[in-house]
Amino acid sequence: MTLTLRSVPKNATIIQGYPGFGLVGTIATEYLLEHLKCEPIGRILLEEQPALIAIHEGRVVEPIGIFYSKKHNLVVVHAINSTSGAEWKIAELVVELAKKVNARELVCIEGVGSPEKNGEEEEQTYRTFYYANKAQNAKKLQTLKIEQLREGIIMGVTSALLLDAGGSFPITCLFAETKTHLPDSKAAANALTTLSNYLGLKLNIKPLLDSAEHFEQKLHSLLEKSKGAVGKQKKDLTYLG
Repeated sequence: MTLTLRSVPKNATIIQGYPGFGLVGTIATEYLLEHLKCEPIGRILLEEQPALIAIHEGRVVEPIGIFYSKKHNLVVVHAINSTSGAEWKIAELVVELAKKVNARELVCIEGVGSPEKNGEEEEQTYRTFYYANKAQNAKKLQTLKIEQLREGIIMGVTSALLLDAGGSFPITCLFAETKTHLPDSKAAANALTTLSNYLGLKLNIKPLLDSAEHFEQKLHSLLEKSKGAVGKQKKDLTYLG
């Protein structure tokens, strides 16, 4: 288990997303990589997991890559591989990353299930909730009319981070409602809209909605290829965050 960095920005905000419910975190961070001109600066490598990578459009896609947007001083942790069974170790490395870059804040993007209502799912408005361990960040999100998550179960790397480093530095979680385990670009767009307003990124979300099918097919293909490769090695992994 190693964290490798080719460069170390300072006082950056870290944004992370893992392949959890609806692939919301992975879709959101993928969109950030493409639209904030992020450059690869490192990776997280888990020797305990199967040795596999994805090739997409002629380039290697790291299972857990670390990218940097100089313009916005953002470090983006982008994962396309399962984290099942390695959550605590990944959380340790994210904490190490936060210390190295003297992180101002860690923002976690997650998808959460939303029940269908009377068969009118297409007309439903899906919300974004927040959790923040610092009062000033919670207050800022409240001014954006974002609801606080008052009841819920959090799993995966985000859970491990909240338990392991909840008081070490500011952690803010954005939970976007989604109605499906399949890739949900609309839910990711909701999370990105909140993120953009919260951090002042001025993101244009329309291309994500216009190309939702492209994004979903791309990530679904990458994950299915990874899943198939792991299956051949008779590993019982999941993609739930």
